[in-house]
Amino acid sequence: MLFDFANILVFLVAGTVFILLNILISSVAQTRLFTQEKSIAYECGEEPIGDTRIKFNTRFYVIALIFLIFDVETVFLFPWAVVYRQIGMLAFVEMLIFILILLVGLAYVWAKGDLEWVRKIQSVPNDNNDLGNQNVPSSALEAQRQS
Repeated sequence: MLFDFANILVFLVAGTVFILLNILISSVAQTRLFTQEKSIAYECGEEPIGDTRIKFNTRFYVIALIFLIFDVETVFLFPWAVVYRQIGMLAFVEMLIFILILLVGLAYVWAKGDLEWVRKIQSVPNDNNDLGNQNVPSSALEAQRQS
C-alpha cells in the first residue's frame, strides 16, 4: 500500500527540488542594476501619458468571480453527466441541490444590484422638485464617494 504512493511522493519531491533549484539559480545569476527606466510602466515602446496605475472598478471582480463560480460548476457537471445513469436518483438530487445553491447566490447578487453597470441611487425628494430613482453613472458615484 505504501509502495503505491511512493511514485507520487518521488514526483512531488523532484518537482519541488526542480522549482527551488531554478529559483536559486535565477537569484544568483541575475544582475541587480536599478535604473529609473526599469521602474516605469511599459507602454509598447511609447512614452506613457498620465498615471499608468489606475484603480479598477470592483464590479469587474464581482463579474469575474461569478464567471469563475459558474465555470467550475460546468467542470462538475460533465463528470456527473457521464456517471448519472450508474448512480441513479441520488446523483440527480445532489446535483439539483448544488445548482439551486448556485442559483440562490446568483439571485442574491442580482437583487443586490451588483450585476448592473449603472446603479440606481435613492434621493430624498425636495418640496420644489420631485427626484425619485435616477440612473447615475458609476463614475459619478465614485467621484461623489471620494469627495
